[in-house]
This record gives sequence, structure tokens and C-alpha cells, in this order.
Amino acid sequence: MTLGFKENFLWGGALSANQVEGAYLEGGKGLSTADVLPKGMMSSPVIPPEGDYPSHTAIDFYHRYKEDIKLFKELGFKCLRLSIAWSRIFPNGDEETPNEEGLKFYDDVFDELISNGIEPVVTLSHYEMPLGLCSKYGGFTNRKLIGFFERYVRTVFTRYKDKVKYWMTFNEINSITVMRFTCGGIIPKEGENPRQLSYEGAHNQLVASALAVKACHEIVDGGKIGCMINYGCVYPMTCNPLDALDALDKDRRTLFFADVQIRGKYPNYQKRFFRENNISIGISEEDEKILRENTVDFLGMSYYMSRVASTDAEHLEKAEGNIFKMVKNPYLKSSEWGWQIDPEGLRFSLNTLYDRYEVPIFIVENGLGAVDVVEEDGSINDDYRIDYLRKHISAMKEAVNDGVDLIGYTSWGPIDLVSASTGEMKKRYGFIYVDKDDEGNGTLERRKKKSFNWYKEVIESNGEKL
Repeated sequence: MTLGFKENFLWGGALSANQVEGAYLEGGKGLSTADVLPKGMMSSPVIPPEGDYPSHTAIDFYHRYKEDIKLFKELGFKCLRLSIAWSRIFPNGDEETPNEEGLKFYDDVFDELISNGIEPVVTLSHYEMPLGLCSKYGGFTNRKLIGFFERYVRTVFTRYKDKVKYWMTFNEINSITVMRFTCGGIIPKEGENPRQLSYEGAHNQLVASALAVKACHEIVDGGKIGCMINYGCVYPMTCNPLDALDALDKDRRTLFFADVQIRGKYPNYQKRFFRENNISIGISEEDEKILRENTVDFLGMSYYMSRVASTDAEHLEKAEGNIFKMVKNPYLKSSEWGWQIDPEGLRFSLNTLYDRYEVPIFIVENGLGAVDVVEEDGSINDDYRIDYLRKHISAMKEAVNDGVDLIGYTSWGPIDLVSASTGEMKKRYGFIYVDKDDEGNGTLERRKKKSFNWYKEVIESNGEKL
């Protein structure tokens, strides 16, 4: 007997504030770390920003959210994952009182979602934070940011406690080890050890995340709050035991972040990693208590690709990738941006995580970035996207039949948005096309792609019609 998805399965899509809202200095908003990255998260910050970056106007969700939410309702969304721009609420990050205009904007967005039958799923910090906290305090390497984050989250929990019941703390928190500025507002000074700074910032974020869990459980009646990691299983390139051990080690670099937030403590393997890499983190008894007593309710994850581990110098020389450098898997095809496509890896990953943690899992990002062509008749025939999503949703279903407690799926970028990694518009993920190019030209008109009606039928059938 096959189980299929739960009756109340949360189908939807996922966005982030800095990739869709635009209006980067409207409504009392301060500059964020995302606002000073000219070509997305892989570029170096320019402070203050020079010129108009794609994220500054993005797709103008700030002014067009009603139109977009109407389309999400037509798609049949049960939920929409979105984020609050921290710098709309506290423009510099260290203010005593919040910006009312920013709070009112999200009131209006959440009200619009709820009136259209869509549950808001809110990320508290999605690859952005007030730039002032970076410039003035050095980002998350400074323990003062724990308090600033706690003030921010208690503010939004109190304001939206009757409107938002699903929350997540830091988007892809494990990415701070490779994107210190994007994830933690950290800019290493000459002579500083970047890896040391990464894990100092990570520790402060883990404590801040646990305090957010505590605040949510105190303030939001019936609220659920999760962590969020970028995860993809790691295969050994060969059955060489050294490859297998390397795969285990690479997997643990990500699992560490979930271990702390779900199990409530630093694992022994991570303590060894710190010792052998001369990393010293000031973990107080109070920190340990906070982490132990405030574990998350569910595990949020993004899944785009699996990875391969090898100890062979020839393989390592050819390694490439985006956020995480990877050895190429010869059995898989790749997207136009070199991301290897592995639906079976999603089933593998879900089983790995559920076997380890036995908490509900929410897939909050998954999708295909591709160049879409508008035909002469105005149609956009993105069969490649349909094929990608169909195979991944099928793998999800297999994982559910394996016994994984899966509570929802929000495809990444249901409407075209600015790519986080490259700052491009041509790398499109959506079911809804937005008329804008990499130079910022276009009408911002919204148009349905072929995948729109396909995903609508998937949701209507609760994943049975693929």
C-alpha cells in the first residue's frame, strides 16, 4: 500500500524579501547586506552601493504583492514561504524601537495571503541583515548581535502572532562557512582566520536561533518554528574507504548545524574538527543551556543537488560548483548553471535526515534555474522545468512511502526573481514569467508559463497527478 502525501500537506512556493520586494530604501527601510552585493551573493560587497543593482528593484513585489498573491491563489497554494527584511523593521539593526511603516507592510502582505486562503511560512533572516550591524559591530562575530536578533524576533512574533504560525530562523544557516558576508555580515580583516570567524558567527547564530525558538514558543500560540539548512547527500566517488570517510566528513559539515538545533548540543565530531583546525569558540554554560532547552519543531531544507566526495587528486582538480565546490558525478546531467540534477538524491537525503532526527521535514526550496524563451505567440513552454519537478516530487513520494514525515513542499521561485547566487534575471525558476532582463529593462508584466497549469494540477490532486 502506498501512503502518498498527507491530506493537509503544505503545497506552495518560496520567495525571499531581497530577491522579490525591491523598494530597497522605501518605507523607512535601511540598507541590508544584500543591497551592497552587485552580482548576488558570490560577489564582494561594495559599501555604499554604487549604481542600481538588480535586487534594488527586483520584481517590485513591494508594490505588486496583491497581483502576485492572486496568481498564487490561482495556482492553489496552501502556503507561501517568504521572508521579512530585518532592515525594514530595524533599519540599522540596533534601534530601540521598530519602524512602524515596515511592520505595517508585512501586516498587509500577511492579511492578503490569509484572505486568499494561503498560510504564511516566514523566514526571519534570509541572506540579509541590516548593513549597520556589519559596519558598526562586525556582523555575527559580535555577541551583541544575539541580543539585536532577539529584539527583532520578539517584535515580529508579538506583532504577527495571530497571522503567522510557521516560522524559520536563518535561511541555509550552514552556508555561513562559505559565504560569511551574505549569511553573517562578516568581512575578515587582514591577518584574521576566515574559518575561525565563520564558526564564531555560526555559534552566535545558533544561540540566536535557539532564543528565537524560545520566544516563538512563549509568544505565538500554536506556533511552529524550524531551522533551515542547505542539504544534499554526499556520495563517495568510489568504494575506496578513504572516499567513504571523506563523504562522511563532508556530510557532517552540514549536519552539524542541524545536530545543534535539533539535538541541542555540539556533537563530538565537531569538537574534533575545531581542535584540528585551531578553531576556538567561546561556548559558555549559559549557551549550552539555551541550545539544550530550545530545540526546533521541524527541519526545513533546501535541496538542489547531491554532492560527490573523492580523495583522488585528479577528480579534485576538476571540481567545480556554486556555493559548495563539488566533484562532478558522471552519472548525472547538469542544469545550464552546472547544478547536477539528482531526484533520487532527494529521496536519499530525506531518508538520511529523518532516520537521524525523527522530526517533521519541510522542503522549503527546490527548483530548476533555466533560460526561458517567450515564443511569438507569447507562450513559454518550460517542459524541462516540469520534468525536473515531476521527478523530484516523485522522489518525495517515495520518501513518504519509506516512512519520512514530510509536512510540505514549497518550490523555489514560483515567480521569476533575482538569482541570489549570480544577481541575474535570466536564471529563471518560476511558474510565472516576469518581463525583466539582467540590465533591468522590461515592463515587469506577469505571464503564466506552461508549468503554471501543471503545478496547479499537482496541488489539486495532492501530488497524485504528475
